[in-house]
Amino acid sequence: MNFNALDVKNQCVEWIMSFFDENGPGCNAIVGISGGKDSAVVAALCVEALCKDRVIGVLMPNGEQKDIDDAKLLVKHLGIKYFIINVEDSVNGIINQMKNNDIDISEQTIINLPPRVRMSTLYAISQSHNGRVANNCNLSEDWVGYSTRYGDSVGDFSPLSNLTVTEVKKIGKVLNLPDTLINKVPNDGLSNQSDEDKLGFSYDVLDRYIREGIIEDISVKNRIDELHKMNKFKLELMPSFKFE
Repeated sequence: MNFNALDVKNQCVEWIMSFFDENGPGCNAIVGISGGKDSAVVAALCVEALCKDRVIGVLMPNGEQKDIDDAKLLVKHLGIKYFIINVEDSVNGIINQMKNNDIDISEQTIINLPPRVRMSTLYAISQSHNGRVANNCNLSEDWVGYSTRYGDSVGDFSPLSNLTVTEVKKIGKVLNLPDTLINKVPNDGLSNQSDEDKLGFSYDVLDRYIREGIIEDISVKNRIDELHKMNKFKLELMPSFKFE
């Protein structure tokens, strides 16, 4: 697939401008900053579309975040206003209340609670700073369900949800973002494994399959297809009863 990163970047900037003209003239873009490529590209696109004075970054460590310096590098590189809101007390408060009620806490609860608390934090800041919350998910991660429903999977506008990891990286280069952010090995901050280690395949393999339908390893194809089928519900509207 022929991908013109500069052209797509310019189209996305125009789209962000149009979104804010229609859905919040004068509003600010509220972007959760993780220190990875997706939040870096989203924040940079918003700066180009709205100017840096209308972009607010929110760093949300859960206790100690080993790579928080990468997040600080981004906001300083872009020159945007930012807040650091540590979500550890909120996350632990909910977990402790569950324990006090003798609720068995699953591993998935531990994994998905911080992203949901972070999204609540972004909306709290958004409502206090005349904002619209950016969604930072990309197509590759969404394809295999690598997001938390009602956590990082939501937002008010989504610049990257139709772009693969490979394409996001190319746009990051066009935006002249620090290479250390664009080519950083992604992980969820909860384990010592990378995203690709846990998925069992690389984003390069996934992206080629998404865009060209080409994949050599049938077992990897089957795993991708299974993950896609299992997780499509995350991208769909909540089912609702309709009466006649």
